[in-house]
Amino acid sequence: MPPRKPSPRGKTTAGGSLVTPLRGKPEAGPRPLPPEAVEEVFARLSAANPQPKAELQFVNPYTLLVAVVLSAQATDKGVNLATAPLFAVADTPEKMVALGEERVRGFIRTIGLFNTKARNVIALSQALIERHGGAVPASRADLEVLPGVGSKTASVVLNVAFGVETIAVDTHIFRVSNRLPLVVASTTDKVQAGLEAIVPARYRLNAHHWLILFGRYVCKARRPECPACLVSDLCRYPAKTI
Repeated sequence: MPPRKPSPRGKTTAGGSLVTPLRGKPEAGPRPLPPEAVEEVFARLSAANPQPKAELQFVNPYTLLVAVVLSAQATDKGVNLATAPLFAVADTPEKMVALGEERVRGFIRTIGLFNTKARNVIALSQALIERHGGAVPASRADLEVLPGVGSKTASVVLNVAFGVETIAVDTHIFRVSNRLPLVVASTTDKVQAGLEAIVPARYRLNAHHWLILFGRYVCKARRPECPACLVSDLCRYPAKTI
């Protein structure tokens, strides 16, 4: 008997069963956690750290905005070292503009992209004076048109300074969300929209802080601290460290 030819719709196993090829894109990983598991994740993070705080140091909404702009592609620790002396002499848009771009550049020289960031800090300070009387607006639309301010920066400022229940997605939150997984998505915007849809309302205000701290100190990129993880039993990440 001649050998059986593979079916055009798939291939036949040694036992004779038909294996149909996947159509479209395969799943990106494990299925997202169900609502009850999402609830439990945030309940545990909340119990472990009831009052989470931003690690960036600031004294008012304006210095928070500047610190977040400076934190792009930089560590919070590095930004804090640079902004402590800067904010001691310039903690308002008016004082920052008076300081001038060259002197701002000198304060933040240890931060990546300091030339562009110094220029943006002066430009956004001027914009705040001209458009908002020197105050930081509590509007996403008004924030996102400021020089150097994007969606993530606006979300951080809205959440931390104005108590808006929004979740700014950085590299840590993006990794945690796709790894547990809470929301499986290919962009930070999609992860943010997904998280804001599934995080229980009572945890939404602090979710940004819990997730970023969890990603920074436990669910690390190269070697997550799975043995010390509060939610390892809920996590579906297949490559847990032992």
